Amino acid sequence: MRAVRRFTVRAGLPEQLADLGTLATNLRWTWHPPTQDLFAAVDQDIWQRVGGDPLHLLAQVPAERLDRLAADEEFLDRVRAISADLRQYMEEPRWYQRRGEELNGTRFPASIAYFSMEFGVTEALPNYSGGLGVLAGDHLKAASDLGVPLIGVGLLYRSGYFRQSLSLDGWQVEHYPIIDPSGLPLEPLAEPSGAPILVHVAMPGGRILRARIWKAQVGRVPLLLLDSDIEENSDDLRSVTDRLYGGDQDHRIRQEILAGIGGVRAVRTYCELTGTPQPEVFHTNEGHAGFLGLERLRELVSGNNLEVDQAMSVVRAGTVFTTHTPVPAGIDRFPVDLVQHYFGDESLLPGIDLRRILALGAEDNAGMFNMAHMGLRLAQRANGVSKLHGAVSRSMFGGLWPGFDTDEVPISSVTNGVHGPTWAAREMSTAFGDASSEDGAAAVDALDDTELWRLRCGLRERLVGEVRRRVRAAWLQRGASALELNWTDSVFDPDVLTVGFARRVPTYKRLTLMLRDPERLRALLLHPERPVQLVVAGKSHPADDGGKALIQQIVRFADDPQVRHRIVFLPDYDMSMARYLYWGCDVWLNNPMRPLEACGTSGMKAALNGGLNLSIRDGWWDEFYDGSNGWAIPTADGVNDPVRRDDLEAAALYELLGSQVAPLFYDRDQAGAPSRWMSMVRHTLQSLGPQVQASRMVREYVEAHYAPAATAGVVAQSDGFQVAKDLAEYRRRLAGAWPHIRVTSCELALEDGHTPVIGDRVHVHASVDLAGLDPSDVEVQAVVGRVSDADELSDVVTAPMRPVADGRYSAEVTLPHAGALGVTARVLPKHQLLATQAELGKVVLA
Repeated sequence: MRAVRRFTVRAGLPEQLADLGTLATNLRWTWHPPTQDLFAAVDQDIWQRVGGDPLHLLAQVPAERLDRLAADEEFLDRVRAISADLRQYMEEPRWYQRRGEELNGTRFPASIAYFSMEFGVTEALPNYSGGLGVLAGDHLKAASDLGVPLIGVGLLYRSGYFRQSLSLDGWQVEHYPIIDPSGLPLEPLAEPSGAPILVHVAMPGGRILRARIWKAQVGRVPLLLLDSDIEENSDDLRSVTDRLYGGDQDHRIRQEILAGIGGVRAVRTYCELTGTPQPEVFHTNEGHAGFLGLERLRELVSGNNLEVDQAMSVVRAGTVFTTHTPVPAGIDRFPVDLVQHYFGDESLLPGIDLRRILALGAEDNAGMFNMAHMGLRLAQRANGVSKLHGAVSRSMFGGLWPGFDTDEVPISSVTNGVHGPTWAAREMSTAFGDASSEDGAAAVDALDDTELWRLRCGLRERLVGEVRRRVRAAWLQRGASALELNWTDSVFDPDVLTVGFARRVPTYKRLTLMLRDPERLRALLLHPERPVQLVVAGKSHPADDGGKALIQQIVRFADDPQVRHRIVFLPDYDMSMARYLYWGCDVWLNNPMRPLEACGTSGMKAALNGGLNLSIRDGWWDEFYDGSNGWAIPTADGVNDPVRRDDLEAAALYELLGSQVAPLFYDRDQAGAPSRWMSMVRHTLQSLGPQVQASRMVREYVEAHYAPAATAGVVAQSDGFQVAKDLAEYRRRLAGAWPHIRVTSCELALEDGHTPVIGDRVHVHASVDLAGLDPSDVEVQAVVGRVSDADELSDVVTAPMRPVADGRYSAEVTLPHAGALGVTARVLPKHQLLATQAELGKVVLA
């Protein structure tokens, strides 16, 4: 029989155990071992069976067991102590509160809204597909630990991301389990009367998309998730939040409209209901939720009688945009006529002209609307997610700031981090505490090689047990008989060098680079003295048959009876599997096509557990690799033929594994420990421990982005939005005059017969026609740098020029280089509400 309707019944707890309900629904338990131990003590067998999910545990524990625990004073004392600890965690001042309300003259915002299309907080809340979501989840956790007043905003997917299995021939098969929100660690946002609160978003044809708001509590941080699967919607609107990254472009734009526009409305409602301060800063994590800026424009235009240009200044001042995309093909783009369909009649955003909306998403292809371009145009502060990715982003989006050198494009970088308490094995935390602190570094030094090696061996042995369990389960799912699977009991060896490779499977990550020369890989796996074992995992997008074919290649190689004890592909990669891999792998392999990996945080999680990275110098590894914390795979950057490039880089990978990595691992001292390997592990824990933390990342966002954005937002709104109005008027004047501004001359004053030397101070003079603008409206700069044969400047230094007479400007510049130099002058906008002089994309060159 099939059920006609699904529903979840939550466990009724005895009054004495009521606090268990609170502890189960506040997701701090995901990174708080004492809370996990408390739930495990309720019933160890059920705890293991439900994968360490407290709500599922409480739903399955027999009532008699709960009654016995309710009379167990020792257990009740534990419940009270951990509940008190949670209350203290939620209420006590933390880093953010202790820093005060200002930093270097900038204001710490009272509330920040963080929008993301996915959040990977825990496998118990399956609302993520990969790195972007897990990064967002780690951002919330670190913000909670630091006391940053963040509010997360996203969508709740009734099927989450797909579950992955394999067919008998190794092809990826997707399954979409139905998720009942009432069985998840969520509570609906409701009126005091108990009626659910709905967000309303206008759709074409006079229809309304309604969404319920669910709240997850991630430590101190509320996470609001919008759910369209409610009876008030028609069938096609109910399905808007059915799957993460599913459906066609029409389905996708509806999701992004709900996430951005509906998300702002959800935040407003939540803050009004709870008394939480309204957000001063809005952080858009990738372009998916970029429509949030349009909703904020609508609010200001309709609620504060501002013109769109005036409202734009306020929105930009308080918005932060983070791009995770290193290639144009990865950007969300919609046909212009589709955008017109949803925004054309102004029912969705009254008062916002369609032409203004289309201009925000304009790109070179006039028929497409670019979500990243809109995100950048609606945010005064933007960043990539590693230093290298910041440079790639400045180059990729440089066309939005014509006339500026690539390094002047106003896109900075904040390198991603990972939440240490979530990803460090308990054994590591017990041994070293907070490895990012001075005490943690000292604890690493205090543990001798033999003990540290024993710790690492224990984690590897645990991984081997998990690999055997999952390999057997995967073969049973593929249709094998239990009688033919005895070999799975000897898959992997706890004493063999273990390499991990697990991530999404787009082409640029090169899942099959390791298979470039199958015989060389086979020789490494089966080496008689220095064998290697390789665990591989990852999901391909359901529509990406190319990615599925790569998985199939790996699976078919790993199915070979000659090597299947040394290489495995584990299906259904998720957070629960990932932990075992990060804990137990000796080496973490990453071989993307440089520079297409924006950051890539999986290797950071391995490093927290003493794993050594073996990686192409891309993303975070490009800036954190120091020659002693792992290995950098050489890249064939000058080779344009991708086949030849893959051949060369695969050969370099095999050479590193065979001649450096494996010999070092198997070189043992008299106590049986690989002392030189342990030296690298120790250095990795001490050097990377502080750098890869999400707490470091969130502090950077606070100090470099959130505080300046909040300060700019306050300035823009001061005196009845007068500064924003002034900026709008300034931009209008600028637009009228700018095409007519001219630098009519630029001269360098040198003494006759004297050849200048580096460090000399020289005078630069320029004549400028400002076309009626006041000198205070602009900054005239002298620019000096190296000059090419084509008179192109590079490695420049700039100096502001002061007006000395009508239209004449002068500056003194220190010569920065030896060799052939050039000089020019330029004119830039100048206004107190501009974050950078490149912000408006306007420059006049001599």
